[in-house]
Amino acid sequence: MEKLKVLTIFGTRPEAIKMAPLVQELKRNDLFRCEVAITAQHRHMLDQVLSLFDIEADYDLDIMTDRQTLFDITGKALAGLKHVLEAAKPDLVLVHGDTTTTFAGALAAFYMKIKVGHVEAGLRTFNKWLPFPEEMNRKLTGSLADLHFSPTKTARQNLLREGVRADSIFVTGNTVIDALKTTVKKEFIFSTEILNHLDFNQRKIILVTAHRRENLGEPLKNICLGLMDIADRNPEAIIIYPVHLNPAVRDVVENMLGGHERIVLLPPLNTDEMHNLMARCYMVMTDSGGLQEEAPSLGKPVLVLRRETERPEAVKAGTVKVIGTDRRKVYEEASRLLCDRSEYNRMANAVNPYGDGRASCRIAGFILYHFGLTDEKPQEFEVQV
Repeated sequence: MEKLKVLTIFGTRPEAIKMAPLVQELKRNDLFRCEVAITAQHRHMLDQVLSLFDIEADYDLDIMTDRQTLFDITGKALAGLKHVLEAAKPDLVLVHGDTTTTFAGALAAFYMKIKVGHVEAGLRTFNKWLPFPEEMNRKLTGSLADLHFSPTKTARQNLLREGVRADSIFVTGNTVIDALKTTVKKEFIFSTEILNHLDFNQRKIILVTAHRRENLGEPLKNICLGLMDIADRNPEAIIIYPVHLNPAVRDVVENMLGGHERIVLLPPLNTDEMHNLMARCYMVMTDSGGLQEEAPSLGKPVLVLRRETERPEAVKAGTVKVIGTDRRKVYEEASRLLCDRSEYNRMANAVNPYGDGRASCRIAGFILYHFGLTDEKPQEFEVQV
């Protein structure tokens, strides 16, 4: 039997983390021939994930340049992927989530009349500017996709309201939970030495990330002011902030928070370090989409440093709270979790709605079912309450 040719396309670290378990699942299955194309929209951070999961790219566009714009990324990715698709001749292209690489990959496949599978499909804020450009990247990709792998029932309902055919949508859970099952280890030793000396039992370690485009400028400055207030007024707390490489983030954060005795600024952490730090920390404050899914699976409360989220399931479940970027709000909401044990326990013990570690297996099974290589349709993901 001729193998089904699948080309996975991604370009950033978050995509790579979530696609790695799926790539591994496809490569284990003899019914697939799986190849990997990367745009390297992000270079160093992407390479680290590929190394961690032992994945080699078959095609590498290496498009990243200093201070690149959305025009740069879109144009170079689209042109480069034309040649990749001509060489690979896949039966199906898989893209993930909401990056510019995702949209360019789906558009390139559409131009070549190749079927597109969208992993993590159907997330919406219903505001095209928040997050920017991710909301429209995801929505436009959804318009081009033939198969929609939704992580939750809420995401499925979003697609149905937009007129997507029900038989093209399959609820899988989120592949990031698959990844966490392999990266989080009880006896993990950090390569960032300062993390090995933190007292996670006696001190309340707050993991912070903030880097999204809509938070650049005044919102990020307000976040930093709020973080200073938290550190100044809560002596039991230590803030660990891995700072994004974007100069618009790094310059502000280092200028405002550098040198504070209870705020530790680090370069971006390797994926396994980030996951294990998350597993050990007290709580998470972030504007990242991925951390909103990862932290609940590890029993960590999440305060979202954004005005809106395309991941409402954890908000509804109670493990995530959207607090925005106002200085006072940032301080007050964090201090509540630091001081009110019942509120902390309520969030920490909420049900994780995002997966059970079998999303990649479900996706592979549904692809085989769709292409007629099996008569058995896999069971969709159900939240176990």
